[in-house]
Amino acid sequence: MSISPHVPRVALVTGGARRLGRALVEMLAGEGFSVAIHCHRSYPEAKDLLAHVGGKGCVVQADLSREEALLPMMADVRQSLGPVGVLVNNASVFERDEFDNATRESWDRHLEPNLRAPFVLSQEMARHLPEGAEGLILHMLDQRVWNLTPHFVSYTVSRAALWSLTQTMALRFAPHIRVNALGPGPVLPAAGQSMEHFEAMCRGTPLQRGATPEEIAEAARMLFVLPSVTGQMLALDGGQHLNWSPKM
Repeated sequence: MSISPHVPRVALVTGGARRLGRALVEMLAGEGFSVAIHCHRSYPEAKDLLAHVGGKGCVVQADLSREEALLPMMADVRQSLGPVGVLVNNASVFERDEFDNATRESWDRHLEPNLRAPFVLSQEMARHLPEGAEGLILHMLDQRVWNLTPHFVSYTVSRAALWSLTQTMALRFAPHIRVNALGPGPVLPAAGQSMEHFEAMCRGTPLQRGATPEEIAEAARMLFVLPSVTGQMLALDGGQHLNWSPKM
C-alpha cells in the first residue's frame, strides 16, 4: 500500500534535522514528498540532510516557543513548496522538573513548543489544505502518556495534553485529515543520559530492547498508509508502558 494520492506531496517535519526527525524526513523523501525540514539551532545539519535526500524540499528555521514565528514559518513552506499535506509535530523540549521545583518558566518552556505549537501548526495546515485534498497529521508523543509517573512533570503534562488533542483533532478534522501519534520509549539516549543508564532502561522493558529510528519511521509510514486509522497512538517502547518501575 502507498500513501493516498489525494495527499499533497509536501511534508513539514518539525525538529527534522536530527535524531528521530532525520529518520522521518528520510522516509518521507523516499515516499516522494518535498520535505520542509524545520530546525531551531541545527541549521547546518538541516542543510546537510536536505542535500542528502536530494535537495527536494527546503529548510525553515524557527523557535517554536515563540508563537509569532509559527504562521510565518507555515507561509514560507507554502510559498516554497505548496500546501502542506503531511505535518509531523516531532520537535519537543524534554527537561526534568518535579512538583516541588517546577516553575512557570519550566512549564512554559515545555507547553509552548510541545503543545501550543502543534496546535497552531495543525490549525494552519487544515486551513490551507486544498478543497478535495486529504491531509495527515502525526504527533510524536511518548509512551509515558500511558504510563504516568510523578517525574518530568511539565514535559509529561505537555505530552498527555497533546495525546488528548490528537483524539479531539481526529474527530474534528475527519474525514479529510487523519490525525495519529507515535509514543516512543527508549530509542536514543536523552541529553545528559549516560549510555549505561540508557542500555539499562532498554534491558528493563519486557522485550529487553527499545526501538530504532528506522522503526519509528516505518511505523509513521504505516499510519500514513492505512486509510481507516485515526485518533490512535502506537507505542514503540519494547513494552515499557506495561511495567514502569520507580528505579527507571
